[in-house]
Amino acid sequence: MPATDAPLLPTDLLGTWTLEREVDDRLGGEVRRVTGSASLARLAEDHVRWTEEGVMTWSGGSVEVGRTLDVVRRGDEGWWVLFSDGRDFHPWSVGSEVDHPCGADHYRGLVAGDARAWTVTWRTTGPHKDYVMVTRHSDRR
Repeated sequence: MPATDAPLLPTDLLGTWTLEREVDDRLGGEVRRVTGSASLARLAEDHVRWTEEGVMTWSGGSVEVGRTLDVVRRGDEGWWVLFSDGRDFHPWSVGSEVDHPCGADHYRGLVAGDARAWTVTWRTTGPHKDYVMVTRHSDRR
């Protein structure tokens, strides 16, 4: 476990976590929930694979969901979160907001917590999206 004043690194979060996500879709006027797991596995000294699997439920039904991200260390740039196809998503920054413009929409994210439990919050706005997504990671196995 990292020291309390040390930054939380992706390598501090290795293992499988219980994942609970709530997506408050203001454009759609409904809340969707995901329950499942998130696994962070070291592929190399400077590479962590972040995989999520779960089931999304809402008033109209349910569907299996998942995604894979990579978190890599780039020398002096620090750690970066990448989409599964290798495109940059955002810098790994715990406790400070990150921005990700995506076409006409804008994502503002925040990772908070410690090696016992952590949360990722995204506030997304634009002409096509308006939602807040909060993902809680707990109960590491």
